[in-house]
Amino acid sequence: MSQAPTNTRAIDFSCPECSQVFQIKSSRQWNQRKIVDAGYAPMIAAIRSDRVPNLVVMQYTESWKVKNLLLVPYFFFTESAIERRKPLSATARRAGWVGCNILLEEIPSDGKINLVADGFISDVQRIRKHFDHIRGLAKLKGEVRGWTLDVLKAVRKLNKPEFALSEIYDYEPVLAAIYPGNRNIRPKIRQQLQKLRELKLLEFVSPGHYRVIEPA
Repeated sequence: MSQAPTNTRAIDFSCPECSQVFQIKSSRQWNQRKIVDAGYAPMIAAIRSDRVPNLVVMQYTESWKVKNLLLVPYFFFTESAIERRKPLSATARRAGWVGCNILLEEIPSDGKINLVADGFISDVQRIRKHFDHIRGLAKLKGEVRGWTLDVLKAVRKLNKPEFALSEIYDYEPVLAAIYPGNRNIRPKIRQQLQKLRELKLLEFVSPGHYRVIEPA
């Protein structure tokens, strides 16, 4: 890993082997729900143009040892996982500026790879298998990927190895709020479930029933 030049916006490190870029958020506190990020508008623009860096979230101890290290691949960021903060007050130095939070709880578990958990380094082969399992999502672009990830998030929130299509339909109001211009939510859900099957993240069990495929 090579450190990015000073003042490089939103990028801390890059990999000379694959040219991937990374942003690191570090703290002694460990918040698995959300983390504070920078400007809201630039973040949304970066998601829409596929320019979001990979995110590394690090928690360290008082003795500066890494306690938790989490990787969120760039292709797991969706607009629904970004929370708009209130504008800064009129008396603030940057009055009116609008920041954002990254809602880690709104990112499917598939997109959160533990590199270090509670002080223990994760098995390298397990990490590689996890990444290989999800890397097909990187081939999707723009709104297509957003839809796919939001449906995957609905699947993961069921927290069960097998599920029925009707259970995902229960998530319809949430998807309608995320995509207010779409009037065909259920057909879109079915389309995304098929895409998840093609990516080998789900498998067909019987009409209207699916099984989640975990990393080997």
